[in-house]
Amino acid sequence: MEKNSSWKKTQKKIHNMVSTGVVDSKLNQFYDIFSTLALIANLVCAFAITFDSVEARFGTLLQVVDEITVFFFAVDYVLRLITAEEQYKGEPAGKAAVKYATSGYGIIDLLSFLPHYLPMFFPAGAAVFRMFRVVRIFRLFRINAYSDSLSLIGNVISKKKTQLLASVFVIVLLILASSLCMYSVEHDAQPDVFRNAFSAIWWATSTLLTVGYGDIYPITAMGQLLGIVITFLGVLLVAIPTGILSAGFVEEYQMVTRLADIEQERDIHFIKASIDPGDAWIGKTISEIAMPSGSIIALVLRDGDTIVPRGDIKILLGDKLIICAESATESMLEDVKEIILRKNHPWNGQKIKDLDISRQTFIVLVDRDGKTIKPDVNLVLQEDDKVLIYTKENIRKYMNGPLV
Repeated sequence: MEKNSSWKKTQKKIHNMVSTGVVDSKLNQFYDIFSTLALIANLVCAFAITFDSVEARFGTLLQVVDEITVFFFAVDYVLRLITAEEQYKGEPAGKAAVKYATSGYGIIDLLSFLPHYLPMFFPAGAAVFRMFRVVRIFRLFRINAYSDSLSLIGNVISKKKTQLLASVFVIVLLILASSLCMYSVEHDAQPDVFRNAFSAIWWATSTLLTVGYGDIYPITAMGQLLGIVITFLGVLLVAIPTGILSAGFVEEYQMVTRLADIEQERDIHFIKASIDPGDAWIGKTISEIAMPSGSIIALVLRDGDTIVPRGDIKILLGDKLIICAESATESMLEDVKEIILRKNHPWNGQKIKDLDISRQTFIVLVDRDGKTIKPDVNLVLQEDDKVLIYTKENIRKYMNGPLV
């Protein structure tokens, strides 16, 4: 049991280290910086080695850097795989590992290093494997953990995916219909150009999605007239997904600016308490501690980790507790916000785990009808709930202040 507990702690520390945006310790910050620099160095090498003069002069150095960075990607993948339990809470180790391996980021991480080593076993496919190395560039998307702005594109695509898929479906249908029509009209006049339906699909795609590649074009009067109609339809249809994305960006921006009208914000005061030797709370669980009316233990800070207190969490020596007290007026944590969910607030009816919030932001507690509710990940937020939130930056700033 003790060995298993020790591994769980180690697993959590490793997971925090490899998780981009978790910067509670200097080691985690260093790992984020190193992994980003390793990716940039790898991409620079991939571009630089395509120049004959650079390869002739620095080829050996570029290969060494490539080997080191690819090996780092492999180690990073293994670390993420064995700590997947921390990412997918409540899932068995095997199922959590499979979930990570089959996720978008998991596939990107795998393709970041696997194509580099596959030619050792399958030399004939070296050229194809080399093409997959470009997938490494998508690892850069992990830096969106440091900026909510970088997540905007993904948020818009995710929210508008149904409309986008519908528009793509219509475009595909138009391409197929256009190709068959053009093949029927032009095949007899140009049997070597419009040889089959696929040749017509190439023409229809280049015409509908661009202004035409120019290698295939109609020469009959009927074909040219049909080409004019199809080109106009292409301009109209391709504008549909563009309009959907544009509307999505506008909605996201309006939602952010509308928060000032939907939300009522005020500074909430918290007291920080340090658990020292001899304190009566040491060894007791949260549920065993009798807190005064109107107060609650909101957070437990332990060894650089932030723990949202559950009833079975034990208080240990050296813990720092963030206590929410309605009457607290001194030594307060600033910039913690209370959001009152109005009728049109986008969080209404959503589980906490499904909320689109920054990784740097945490929900401390929820006040519903005068009752304080601990923010379990499966808690569904409701209209008129009072939600208390804070950011890691604020808590780090606060930890440098005096104890109460």
